[in-house]
Amino acid sequence: MSEAASGPGPVAEIRGLRVEIDGRAVVDGVDLTARPGRVTALVGASGSGKTTTGLALLGEYPAGARVTGDVRVAEGLVGYVPQHPASVLNPARRVGALLRDIARDRVRSLPRRARGAAARERVLAALAAAQLPGGRSVLTRYPHQLSGGQQQRVVLAQALLLGARVVVADEPTTGQDALTKRRIVAELAAVARQGIAVVLLSHDLPVVRELADEVLVMKEGRVIESGAVEDVWSAPRHPWTRELLYGEEQAAQAPRDGADAAPPVLPTVPSGTPLLAAEDVTARHRGTGDLLRGASLTVRAGECLAVVGRSGSGKTTLARCLAGLHSSYDGVVSLDGTPLPRSLRRRSRSQLAAVQYVFQDARAAFDEFRPVLDQVARTAVRLRGVGPRAAEEEARTVLAGVGLGEEHARRRPGRLSGGELQRAALARALLARPRVLICDEITSGLDTVTRRGILRLMTELTQEADGPALVLVTHDLDTAALATRIAVLDDGEIVEQGETARVLADPCHAFTRALTEAACL
Repeated sequence: MSEAASGPGPVAEIRGLRVEIDGRAVVDGVDLTARPGRVTALVGASGSGKTTTGLALLGEYPAGARVTGDVRVAEGLVGYVPQHPASVLNPARRVGALLRDIARDRVRSLPRRARGAAARERVLAALAAAQLPGGRSVLTRYPHQLSGGQQQRVVLAQALLLGARVVVADEPTTGQDALTKRRIVAELAAVARQGIAVVLLSHDLPVVRELADEVLVMKEGRVIESGAVEDVWSAPRHPWTRELLYGEEQAAQAPRDGADAAPPVLPTVPSGTPLLAAEDVTARHRGTGDLLRGASLTVRAGECLAVVGRSGSGKTTLARCLAGLHSSYDGVVSLDGTPLPRSLRRRSRSQLAAVQYVFQDARAAFDEFRPVLDQVARTAVRLRGVGPRAAEEEARTVLAGVGLGEEHARRRPGRLSGGELQRAALARALLARPRVLICDEITSGLDTVTRRGILRLMTELTQEADGPALVLVTHDLDTAALATRIAVLDDGEIVEQGETARVLADPCHAFTRALTEAACL
């Protein structure tokens, strides 16, 4: 936990902030003080108003919003690390060009001949500070050639290069493995020690407890509880705060006041012919070499396979090969023993429906100009031939099952939080009635209460007679523990795979041991 800076007053303040959209208050009466060298955390369910509050420090509000209250920021820049980093990275420019543009502005006072070298040094130092290994190779890539975790760390490097006095970090550990998460926590703590105020928006309660000095708990746009982190953790006053914290402490205490029990453990490893199989898959991005080397795995009906590893290890690339979203690979991906076309465009409608993919960045997968309900229902129309009215009714039912009622379903994607959109993306995939459902970090942006519900839904799906097999791409070993089998990736290779209980309790590979040890710290 960072130490309070002595003397200086606040570098940013929010007083009585109210943000209304279409007559509905998404933030209502919020007060926040950001002080030099301090970490202030906002926690709460998806859609509680955390991101809207954080963006207010940058002077940004949703389109058409009515804003009242007072936001004051001391002289200096405010850095922002968004939950969906691809949204602020120019897809047409390489990472090196993006970072050098910022660095050049910081070295203009130097003699002209010294500026280029100084800018390069600043860029490499920022990448290292953001815990992004192989910084020089990353500079030559475009944003879409990076994993979600790598994109996030590039954006953190941008904020560090800006020399901001306040950094708003929106879910900075989302999608990160245990090893990388600890590095990012250490880096944000180091940022605070430099006298920078950090405003942390997070569902990751262990990170909040370790990193923050003060915490504000939000529910439906209001701050329902606030105080020093240890005070809130040791004696939460509001029932909702207790419910949030219970999700993180459930392994150590029994349910209270009728709180939901932990999700059931998935069934034992099924036998029989593989439903989906990858054989010796080697994948690459143009000009960057192999991202995945010789990967082989199988998924059987009724099974859940967790694919784990650090950010950039090849997890998402493997999942995209299985789904037909990454066609530049050698090897074979087969369904029921029949090879699938490498490209999604060459797969039949039944093949498209059979293997569905839920993206980590759900916002990029939705059309911003159409209501979510229409887009979810369209899946049943296109892939199953269901009539529009029946598809819409089915979409309502499935959306309600993942916690999105009619009011949310009728909104456009821009009016939903990141976690709400993740649930909508899951509902859309389920409407295809897939045989294999590939989920890429879909619980990483959810609060503990919602995450428990989604994991419970997924375990129930696998137990249904015609339910899909699941491939869970995850950095979270607690989520992976619900799977029947685990495949561990490191540097593009599957270094270990086997039954979950054995891999987590007695890992064979050094990297798996490092992951499990880091998760226990």
